[in-house]
Amino acid sequence: MSKRETSVAGTFYPDSCGQIKEYIEVFEKNLSKPGGTKKAKAIISPHAGYIYSGFTANMAYREIETKDIKRVVVIGPSHRVYIKGASVALYDEYSSPCATVKMDLSYSKRLVEEYSVLHFDPSAHAEHSTETQVPFIKHYFSEIELVEIVYGEIDYRDLVPIIEQVLDEKESFVVISTDLSHFYDLKTANVLDSVCLKAIQEMDVAMLEEGCEACGMLGVKALLTAARKSGLKSELMDYRTSCDQNSDETSVVGYLSALIL
Repeated sequence: MSKRETSVAGTFYPDSCGQIKEYIEVFEKNLSKPGGTKKAKAIISPHAGYIYSGFTANMAYREIETKDIKRVVVIGPSHRVYIKGASVALYDEYSSPCATVKMDLSYSKRLVEEYSVLHFDPSAHAEHSTETQVPFIKHYFSEIELVEIVYGEIDYRDLVPIIEQVLDEKESFVVISTDLSHFYDLKTANVLDSVCLKAIQEMDVAMLEEGCEACGMLGVKALLTAARKSGLKSELMDYRTSCDQNSDETSVVGYLSALIL
């Protein structure tokens, strides 16, 4: 059995299942209402270390009604290696501290066969933007199969038909991974990030060009374009910066989460 091994367990998130559950318990501690009621088709989720962005990610994952979802397609940008197009992980399993997750290998192979921008580059899959989502998926979804897509140099419009296909499938779900602005002072970051929040809230791809900065911008553009075509809407769940955790206003990173329903 081939396996997508973890690459950032113990750094971006704990390598202990018990510690991951403790994180989620802390995230949930002061929330007044239970989740699991939103019939979402996709989320936008951040991918920094859990100490910084885990609460924001959890705010989206906790709201999803997951009982009918059988496949989760996680899409994120490549940070470590250059790739042209996008790579689909062709493995049987995905390692995670809270038990291995089955990958939908046959579905992944069909995507590679159907879309010319997709291929398989093993070096692209030591990637934190997608991997940080998996413990949340394992926690909130039951018996799902996973598909991982990591993109590099690509026109976002080439991702649109892929995401449209997944959104159209009753038992499939999309996770788009992105952080927002990086290393500005808090005031500047809030201004830049407010453009991202408004664009996502209004599902306006053109507005993203008016100052929004996001490492996963291409994935966000593709999702908003596909979601508009499918008649879906968005709901912002949380926004914060690294300053909320470390109180450093001089150099911050922004995070948001949102549902696509």
